Amino acid sequence: MAGQNSAMHKLALMTFAALSLSACGALPGSRNVDRPTTTQTALPAQQNAETRQCLAQLGDSGTRYSPLPDRYYGNGCATRNTVQLSALRGDRSDFDLSNLGPVACPLANKFASWARYGVDRAARQILGSELARIETMGSYSCRNVAGSTRRSAHSRAEAIDVSAFVLADGRRITLSSDWDGGTREEREFLRIVHRSACKRFGTVLGPDYNQAHKDHFHLEQGDGSFCR
Repeated sequence: MAGQNSAMHKLALMTFAALSLSACGALPGSRNVDRPTTTQTALPAQQNAETRQCLAQLGDSGTRYSPLPDRYYGNGCATRNTVQLSALRGDRSDFDLSNLGPVACPLANKFASWARYGVDRAARQILGSELARIETMGSYSCRNVAGSTRRSAHSRAEAIDVSAFVLADGRRITLSSDWDGGTREEREFLRIVHRSACKRFGTVLGPDYNQAHKDHFHLEQGDGSFCR
């Protein structure tokens, strides 16, 4: 009997210890609220139907991506329902992206569609080469619209700045040099790409808009149709 009591006592102690250890990690991703941080990260809760549909559409397009946790930076800046894009699908092959951070999922879908049907096809038809890479100046940035106190769409990862296109034959077409100074075919390519973007994004700004956009296309999510 004494042996059984001793064994039961040891079992009780082991069970208590196991429960105590498991309680320390009961909430993965939780943080100590007493420890100051510059950002707050929240793992996505159960995805709603709209989010699931958006991610499914992105996967169906052949896009390679990773869902990202929501982050809140304060001062009206946050990245919610975003993905990290690693490659997009063209008609014949995939192509890369450079310098691109978090992108809101709805914008990522529009961007993938524009890259395939508006850029890759134009490159093959006008320049005779497939697209190999789209170079960007980033997506998320906690900043205001220039000259205003209103937060930019970049502060929500709802805008992408595109600066250049690299072709499979090695040519690099840049907004800064080729919008006005490129060959006739290169200038035509960039203007067709611009017009194609205007059909898909709520706001599109390019070199003809102002000096601040002389070297890139600003592609912004939205329901409007502001194209310059």
